[in-house]
Amino acid sequence: MTDRPDAAAASARLIALDPALMARQFPAEPFAYRHALAAEPLLQLGALAALAGRLPRDRLEYNSGRLKVDQKPEETPTVDLEPTEIVRQIETAGAWMVLKNVETIPEYGRLIHRVLDEAARAAGHADHRAAGMKEPMGFIFVSSAHSVTPFHLDYEENFFVHLHGDKAMHVFDNRDRSVIDEEGLESFPGKHRNHRYRDAFAARETVFSFKAGEGMFLPYTWPHWVETGADWSISMAITWKSAADLRLNKLYFANAVLRRLGMPQPAPGKVPALDSAKVALYDIARLPLEPLRRGEAMRRALRGLLFGRSANYFYGSKA
Repeated sequence: MTDRPDAAAASARLIALDPALMARQFPAEPFAYRHALAAEPLLQLGALAALAGRLPRDRLEYNSGRLKVDQKPEETPTVDLEPTEIVRQIETAGAWMVLKNVETIPEYGRLIHRVLDEAARAAGHADHRAAGMKEPMGFIFVSSAHSVTPFHLDYEENFFVHLHGDKAMHVFDNRDRSVIDEEGLESFPGKHRNHRYRDAFAARETVFSFKAGEGMFLPYTWPHWVETGADWSISMAITWKSAADLRLNKLYFANAVLRRLGMPQPAPGKVPALDSAKVALYDIARLPLEPLRRGEAMRRALRGLLFGRSANYFYGSKA
């Protein structure tokens, strides 16, 4: 990694962000930093096993860690363990697991807000709300040694913190359409996050390597894949979206749906009036669904009804 602040700088704060570095690169470019979260009690294995037992089932996803960078979703091997046991046995389970939306648990929500408030202040704002950091979320990754997270991209901004073991993230510029084309950016709930990877992409990657106490900022939709080292691993993605990100998410969704109907669309920004119409229609269509999405059973039913059984792919590994 490059541009690492001195380790002592992290001692007084949860996350050590250099205001000068933030001014140069945030939020357009990735950069590395140090943090003080590796010793946080909420992020130790015992606490995470308990957390796995508190979260709704569709907030837990797990499978074998022995995956390819270019993994076909339908060929992903599973792990025949309950979520709490995967966490407890992660040293020998040969597994990869993510605990999603941990911000819904109050103590984790407070921790996420503290980190984002510190990041906002480093960028010259009073707190994360003043900085326009919307929809704060947390995703905690627990992985066995030599696990791979296949090539994909995420639709949020990410303050990534590594907590235990070694990990490497292979990152690609999201402006390079030879890596992810416009259709690849389009997203809907029935579309798996994995993308096709070609060996030729390696010439375009930047590799960020992490030990406990190190992290990086990963911007919106920057493609990446991840591998762990010779020890089990814990990491956390502390995410948020800007107003621009939220608007693009709506457009990528609308364009994906229209493409499935045989009507491929111009990229966002090419026809502003058309973009505005799509966003307005998205908001109208989404409004009556929001109250229904608060319960796990209804979320699962809605995904299956609207997007097919494949939209509930994360239930496939349930023992």
